[in-house]
Amino acid sequence: MSRQSFSRSVFSRRRMLRVAGATAALAIGGRTARAAPRKIKVGQIGTGHAHATKLEVYRRSTDYEVVGIVEPDSALRARAERKKAFADLPWMSEEQLLTQPGLDAVLVETQVRDSLATAERAIAAGKHVHLDKPAGESLPEYRRLLDEAARHKLLVQMGYMFRYNPAVKLLRRFLDEGWLGDVYRIEAHMSKSMPPADRRELSEYRGGTMFELGCHVIDQVVAIGGKPQRVQAFGRHSAASDDTLADNMLAVCEYPKLLATVEVAALEIDGGSRRHLIVCGTSGTFQIQPLDAPDVRYVLDRDRGEYARGPRAIHFGPFERYVGDAADMASIIRGEKACDWSYEHDFDVQETVLRASGLIV
Repeated sequence: MSRQSFSRSVFSRRRMLRVAGATAALAIGGRTARAAPRKIKVGQIGTGHAHATKLEVYRRSTDYEVVGIVEPDSALRARAERKKAFADLPWMSEEQLLTQPGLDAVLVETQVRDSLATAERAIAAGKHVHLDKPAGESLPEYRRLLDEAARHKLLVQMGYMFRYNPAVKLLRRFLDEGWLGDVYRIEAHMSKSMPPADRRELSEYRGGTMFELGCHVIDQVVAIGGKPQRVQAFGRHSAASDDTLADNMLAVCEYPKLLATVEVAALEIDGGSRRHLIVCGTSGTFQIQPLDAPDVRYVLDRDRGEYARGPRAIHFGPFERYVGDAADMASIIRGEKACDWSYEHDFDVQETVLRASGLIV
C-alpha cells in the first residue's frame, strides 16, 4: 500500500505480506500447524509495570505453563507477593529463568526504564518476548532489539491494549474491505484521572501522558495510515500539583491526505468513558466509544456485506484484555500463523510515540 493512499489499511498490507511470506520469519522454530499442540513455557521478568498482573491470563490459559517470575527489587517483590496474579509461583533470578529447560517466551513487565535492556537479554538467550508498552525512550536501542529478534527469527509482541479489541477487529474488516473509502481523518482520545503517586512516578518520563497512554491509540493510527510525514506535539502541565508531569497533551499526525489527532490527559474525571477512536472516510465513518468496553457507531453510504447503510450501532461491552494477545502469541510460537504486526510497524509506532511526546524534534 502506498503511504499516500488510505483506501486500504495496514491490515490489508499484512494480508498481502502473509501471502508473500514476507513475515514467514515469525513461523518460529521449524514448528508447523501440523505439530502436536503443546504447552508453551513462559516466565515473567518484572512486576513494576502497571499491567504486570496480566500474568493471570497466561496462568489460566491451556496454551501455557508459567515456570517462574523474576523481581530483583525487594520492595516491588514484597508488593507483588500480596497479589493473586503471582501467588504460589516460583521466584527466581533472571539467569535462573532464562536457563530454565524448554523456556519458550518471556513477558517483560519491568518499569519502562529497564524494559529494553531486559528484552535484549531475553532475545540474546533465544527467547520470544512480550514487551509491555511503551518500548522505552531510546529509538536506537529499540531498533537494535528488533534487528536482533529478526536475525534470530524471534517474536517481539508489543503490549498495546487494543489490537485484540473486538470493535477494533471489526474496524479492520471495514478498512480491509474498503467500505470506508479513502480515510481522511482519525481522532483518538485516551485519558484518565491519575492519582498523585502515579503522577509522581510517571513524571520520570519526559514524554508524560502521551508516552504512557497515547501509545495505545498511536498504534492504531499508524496501523491505519502508516508512519506520518510530520508530527506536531503540544504538551502542558495543567494540574495544580507540585509534580512536573506533562498531563495535558495533543499530537497532530500529518499525511498527504489524512490528518490524525491524538488527545491524552491525566486529569479527566471518568476519562475512560470518553476514550474513543473515530475513523472518517469518503464512504463512511466508524466510531468506537468507549474503547475499553466498546460500543460502535458506524455510518455507511450504501449496504456493505451484512452491514446496512445509514447510522447503525453495535454493542460489544466488556472484554478481557490480553486474552487475545496470549492466544495469538501461542499460535505464532507454534508456527501456526505469521505475526500480524511487523517489526517495521512496531518501530514506526515507537518513533511516532516519541515524536508525539515531544521527545524527537
